[in-house]
Amino acid sequence: MSQREMSVAGTFYPDSKSEIKRYISHFNKSFSVKDENRNKIKPRAIICPHAGYIYSGFTSNLAFNLSSNKDIKRVIVFGPSHRVYIKGASIALFDTYKTPLGDLKIDLEYSKKLKEKYGFLDFNESLHKEHSTETQAPFIKNYFKEAKIIEIVYGELDFNELSKLTDELLLDKENFIVISTDLSHFYSLNEAKKLDNICLNAIASKNLELFDKGCEACGKIGVKAIIKSAIKYNFDTELLYYCTSYDKTKDDSSVVGYASALIGEKI
Repeated sequence: MSQREMSVAGTFYPDSKSEIKRYISHFNKSFSVKDENRNKIKPRAIICPHAGYIYSGFTSNLAFNLSSNKDIKRVIVFGPSHRVYIKGASIALFDTYKTPLGDLKIDLEYSKKLKEKYGFLDFNESLHKEHSTETQAPFIKNYFKEAKIIEIVYGELDFNELSKLTDELLLDKENFIVISTDLSHFYSLNEAKKLDNICLNAIASKNLELFDKGCEACGKIGVKAIIKSAIKYNFDTELLYYCTSYDKTKDDSSVVGYASALIGEKI
């Protein structure tokens, strides 16, 4: 059996089950959500960051915690490639996906069907050492215990093409989509907040044109794709949390922004 091995365990996130569980427990003790706030949206997708857990783990965990659903059969993770240039996208065609919490099964048959249908999808093994997708895997294993995973890493790609895929995925209510992105990178804290607010307002208002007026999210292609699908299906968006690396480092000269959001059907 082939396996998608871990490449950033022990750096971006802990490499032991007990330590990840400790992190998640700590994150969950750090917030409370009233029952009425849980019922605004039935999540079909989330947007969340992919930095080290000490920086953005709380932000990601919040989105996963509020989306946990035992009826989900597949979690499809989209993330931008940071290490390897690719035109189009690569879909993981391994059998399993290793995490410190135990292996996730990859829905290989479903992945192969998607690869055959969408011309921009290929399988390039070197793309699947990508932290933007891998950092989501422990959360998926923790909150969607029985679900299979599909990993898609994209590079140079028109968001309109990617949105055709997210449109199809959302037709099946047993699918759940994770869009991985950080926001601005290495600006002063004040400048970062200005740029990140453009991204946040674009998500909240589902305004595709606004993304191109200063949003510098590394996963902007994926975010625009899911927002276009949200517009098509009349889904709501709900911003959950925003922070920057300054909250951890206290260095306001060069920060990275992080945010999480829910996307889904209004209840």
